[in-house]
Amino acid sequence: MTGTPLLKVRDLSVGLETGGGMRPIISDIGFDLAPREILGIIGASGAGKTVLSRALVNWIDPPLKVTSGSVVYKSQNILDLPAQKLRMLRREIAYVGANPAGALDPTLPVGQQIVEKLRAVAPEIAHEEARKRVIDLLGAVRIPSPQMRYHEYPSQFSGGMMQRALIVDALVSNPAFLVADNVTQPLDVTVAAQVLRLMRELTTRFDTAIVFISSSLPLVSDAADQILVLAEGRVVERQATKALVDTPEHPYTRELISQIPKIWTSEAVAIDLPAETRKPIISIRDATRSYRVRKRGTFASYSTVRAVRNVTFDVFPGENFGIVGESGCGKSTLMRLLSRLERPDSGQVLCDGQDITRLSGKGLLKFRRDFQLVLQDPFNSLPPRTAIGAIIEEPLKTHGIARGAELRDRVLSVMREVGLPGTLYDELPLGLSAGQRQRVNVARAMVLEPKVLIMDETLSSLDQTEQFKLLKLFEQLQAQHGLTYVYISHDLAMVRRVCNRVAVMYLGEVVEIADNSRLFFDPGHPYTKALLSAVPTLEERRYKPEECLLEGEPPSPIDLPPGCSFASRCPNAFGRCHKQSPVLTARGNKDLAACFLVENTLSHAAA
Repeated sequence: MTGTPLLKVRDLSVGLETGGGMRPIISDIGFDLAPREILGIIGASGAGKTVLSRALVNWIDPPLKVTSGSVVYKSQNILDLPAQKLRMLRREIAYVGANPAGALDPTLPVGQQIVEKLRAVAPEIAHEEARKRVIDLLGAVRIPSPQMRYHEYPSQFSGGMMQRALIVDALVSNPAFLVADNVTQPLDVTVAAQVLRLMRELTTRFDTAIVFISSSLPLVSDAADQILVLAEGRVVERQATKALVDTPEHPYTRELISQIPKIWTSEAVAIDLPAETRKPIISIRDATRSYRVRKRGTFASYSTVRAVRNVTFDVFPGENFGIVGESGCGKSTLMRLLSRLERPDSGQVLCDGQDITRLSGKGLLKFRRDFQLVLQDPFNSLPPRTAIGAIIEEPLKTHGIARGAELRDRVLSVMREVGLPGTLYDELPLGLSAGQRQRVNVARAMVLEPKVLIMDETLSSLDQTEQFKLLKLFEQLQAQHGLTYVYISHDLAMVRRVCNRVAVMYLGEVVEIADNSRLFFDPGHPYTKALLSAVPTLEERRYKPEECLLEGEPPSPIDLPPGCSFASRCPNAFGRCHKQSPVLTARGNKDLAACFLVENTLSHAAA
């Protein structure tokens, strides 16, 4: 990039005030940022990325303190500006972080809050114009039914939709300088790709400069002009994106690249499974789940959200079964059905041959012991005022399995097994990293010696280094205990590495089930190809985004169209697709796809 820098960062250092003095968090950071430039900053968890991102917009609070340096924006050092002048710059400087929880007022509709923010920094914009701009941006980041969602409350948004709403909140004033701190980490691949495209459009339309911070090098490489690598609070390398990916100079950068999962240039992890005559450990049959939601502005009128529709599949002992799809496709609802947090409206969920929808009392308690759930959020899933040992031993007490010295011994044993030192037994989770917190969650599940672990986006909030370590742990636990894993995820690179079979969901339906290699190298459904085209990777993509990536938004689960629910977004749709709904059709011994093109292919092959 050429021209006068929009932002000049010089010798920026931030420390943590402790009883023993000042502990450095980031040290001597320096770079220039030009108009329209996207600078990527990558690094592992604990490298100082979030502290740097907040320092760039002067949001450093005690016990953190800027100890030296400057952040000069348009000839003003924003670190020295009084609060009133800094508020005047908020229209030009925007920040959006990775944790949407608690970022918006739960008592006000999401759209109304964003309009209020826009009119606070740009009072000359009329209310109706502001409302239209917010609705347009909600649609641009692929929030379904943006006009309806504009009036909904934060509690009605999924985590992915809330993150997209906060991106809209940051972009709505067309800022000159935007700091995006891990904003795509909680998002599925197609939405992340759309957000990156939106940011690139913002740089060209409004001369916006962006600092894009992430722990994913493939994601950053898709967006950034240059990349800065941060390790232990210091810059260890800065290069143009292609040069850094092709010829990394620093050992730390080379290590980060070596940990990136390969999708098409490596084999998936092989899992030795019993013979095909084995009985499934989980069978879900024609499961359907709908919810009634009140229509806006009415007291007694309701709409029906069809969250899961006629889902059928088997999971066999010892395998890793993946469930993937965009936000809103029904993955989380399906997780609640599999873990018996909810019952289906119709259909069956069989575990070890028992219909868990009919269980109660001791039968349900036994099921809870055998089928454990590990959730996504490592921070809000642990009680902050309970010692780690007490958190892990709680399931043993609930099931009446152990007490006294035996209880403590069992907890310490499982802590060692998941890589937690015994010295943490009496400590609170406050000082733990995200990876360590997830190990506590895994230990809490493993202490009951379950048969199945359901992993609901368990790794999505972790950087690639922590993901790499935990996947190794999961492999070891499976080898030692014969565990069966169900991975519910939007991270297709992770699914490629660990799952032997994968189900793809779209608008509540399973549209494809296939062996790992078949799914990634010969998908049967156009939606699967669209997901694969959006996967962040350093490899050459097998499926091109310009040919496969989805445009528009999914139909509303409240008002599903006739025919195939994917037809409105499918590049290959024809007349029949808009009239009839396809069913899962065999593509061989085990692989299935719900697409009329598969039927046509099989018919031609038979002829």
